[in-house]
Amino acid sequence: MGYKVAVVGATGAVGHEMLAILAERGFPADEVVALASKNSAGKEVSFGDDGVLTVGVLDDFDFAGTDIALFSPGAKVSATHAPRAAETGCVVIDNTSHFRMEPDVPLVVPEVNGDAIAGYVRRNIIANPNCSTIQLVVALRPLHDLATIERVVVATYQSVSGAGRAAMDELFDQTKTLYAGAPKAPERFTKRIAFNVIPHIDVFRPDGATNEEWKIVQETKKVLDPGIEIIATCARVPVFVGHAEAVHLQFAHAISQDEAREALREAPGVVVLDKREDGGYITPIECVGEDAVFVSRIREDATVANGLALWVVSDNLRKGAALNAVQIAEQLVAQYLEPAERAAI
Repeated sequence: MGYKVAVVGATGAVGHEMLAILAERGFPADEVVALASKNSAGKEVSFGDDGVLTVGVLDDFDFAGTDIALFSPGAKVSATHAPRAAETGCVVIDNTSHFRMEPDVPLVVPEVNGDAIAGYVRRNIIANPNCSTIQLVVALRPLHDLATIERVVVATYQSVSGAGRAAMDELFDQTKTLYAGAPKAPERFTKRIAFNVIPHIDVFRPDGATNEEWKIVQETKKVLDPGIEIIATCARVPVFVGHAEAVHLQFAHAISQDEAREALREAPGVVVLDKREDGGYITPIECVGEDAVFVSRIREDATVANGLALWVVSDNLRKGAALNAVQIAEQLVAQYLEPAERAAI
């Protein structure tokens, strides 16, 4: 007997990836339900190679009897409907920012702190970290275990898909209209994104950091280690899919680049491609559709004691969102959860 799974936000970019990954990985579901807003009711979304699901209305859906709900509809929608689903006994894995920093909600990256999944019993909600946080902590975990990271300085180069389908459309449209000699004004971004880099993601905070930068700092501390000091600068770049990060680390103990390279090669979810030659590194376009976090440009940083520098790249729609949620669901059913119908017998 399999599980009943709902995908909330099924018409969005992450929702599409969630459905695709559930099918690709053969998740043990007897029934998968696609849900979205009333505006999307009756639309069809693909599930697997040949499957098609008709989108239902989230507002009207009764989660009773649903085992797991993968949420990616926006933080305000999750704030309303995730607790409603959880109250019925459904376990919510939420991809939005709403629950991440709540102390009784586990914030999970399975390769990093999979044991935290057990905390779902407190509220029946598990939070997915920010896409940039996920790829960062997957790369940091084996290095932290090896030599204890004291400080992280990270600059992110984030694709427009992190801001949704409309943002991807804006990059496409601006690029076309620039070539046509009739540039289109920005709508989703504060400045033109085509052929540009914008050092601004989410709103500014009183200290001058943006919310995106704050998320990386606080989520990394919650997932990995509250004692790590972190500063982040997050930029939006004219790339459709795939986030990149330039990461500079300072350790409590000496660590060589060879030791770091070997630890990363052995780490779950990490692929090292680090050749000191033209093209001997991964770029965002090459990670699209891949599950791994890729690490390149591993080198010692002689400007600080026990310093290393890395280049970290991942598909933000997959490992940065949908895949991480499905991996949480896989561990949840493997270790903790029986299907609702079986549990009721």
